Amino acid sequence: MSTVTKYLIYGPKDDLKRLPEKLVSAHPPKFLFKHESTAGSDRVYVTVYEEYDKQTNSTVSVVCIAEYTPEHTRVHLKKSGGRLGFKGSSLREEKNIESDLIEFIIDYTTRYGLSLQNDEEGDDESEE
Repeated sequence: MSTVTKYLIYGPKDDLKRLPEKLVSAHPPKFLFKHESTAGSDRVYVTVYEEYDKQTNSTVSVVCIAEYTPEHTRVHLKKSGGRLGFKGSSLREEKNIESDLIEFIIDYTTRYGLSLQNDEEGDDESEE
């Protein structure tokens, strides 16, 4: 089971720059990698979140990649793991880490008046 959610966020560069930092402080990840470009002001945050579900005895991992440029911020969320099958395979209605991250991103963009779009770029490459 693997899903990818992609967003492009446009707006003032100060608010775009703060988004990955606020996301990390609001939802502390298990692993964090931060890279800042020496030539420009570009930044990349790679965070890994893990959540254990005791009922299905499975672990769900979410990798969040936030790429900041002065023009936009691109956020990719890749969910993997979990269990689908006969034993304990119910789609959970309760909150999980992926829905918390998406809710935070939507709330942040609404609060600061940013433009949020689904990123459809690069879908053809992943299908091949």
